Amino acid sequence: MDFPIIDSHVHIWDTSQLDYPWLATQPALNRPFLLKDFDAARGPIEVEQFVFVQAECRPEQALDEVAWVSMLAKEDPRIGGIVAYAPLETGEAVRDQLERLAAFPLVRGIRRIVFEEDDVAFCTSQPFIAGVRALAEFGLSFDLALSSSQLVAAAELADACPDVRFVLDHIGKPDVKNRERAPWMLGLPALAECPNVWCKLSGVTTQADHDLWTPDELRPYLNFAVENFGINRVMFGGDWPVSTLAVSYPIWVGVLHYVLEECSNDELRAVFHDNTAEFYRLRPPSPATA
Repeated sequence: MDFPIIDSHVHIWDTSQLDYPWLATQPALNRPFLLKDFDAARGPIEVEQFVFVQAECRPEQALDEVAWVSMLAKEDPRIGGIVAYAPLETGEAVRDQLERLAAFPLVRGIRRIVFEEDDVAFCTSQPFIAGVRALAEFGLSFDLALSSSQLVAAAELADACPDVRFVLDHIGKPDVKNRERAPWMLGLPALAECPNVWCKLSGVTTQADHDLWTPDELRPYLNFAVENFGINRVMFGGDWPVSTLAVSYPIWVGVLHYVLEECSNDELRAVFHDNTAEFYRLRPPSPATA
């Protein structure tokens, strides 16, 4: 590709600054992953900008996480946007936290992970819908972090919140490892029919066998996502450093480029650059940092 990329999905964390309980079960990730580590991991891949996505620190530290990343962005303008955490299931009560989050100029969206909930209809409860609807008042989008069994419910949520823009993380987490496509292939088209929903081409290798996956094994899943959402509603996501459990950053870029080999250069630029900039309303970098 003859252009730098914009990554829609990057995490950084410092375990000496904030507490991330989930890392206790992930020894390979249970250490700081900072901007210098991202630069080492990306290798020859030129990253013009990226969107920081909340990394599941303790909920009471969510504002601290945004403040920390905002501080880092003053030194590294590649941090073009922030997706923060908010407890949307609290309904109208979430407005106070949304107001405080929206005061940070880089906050572009909210993510409240749903795939950890046993109830497949969790995101269609009235309080949750009310919390998501409130995002529109603050100009915020919503990142859908779902399991494949929750896709149909997510379509109901998107229909109920037409003024909010959604993006599906990790193409809806299909079970690539066990080759179980049924719930995912039924639910993804329903969600893609919602014009206010986009999709991140991210996190697919970690849904496969971490050691034995192949690009051709991933191709049907990625192609199905692109066919349903269309080239102008999909975007590249690195999911670094979680992705390091299964793939290096340059190889993931190469895999997606390989899968999209029939795309024109303009279409590749849409996926790897323009769509993320449009969805998250990223400002073009200054000439000094381009």
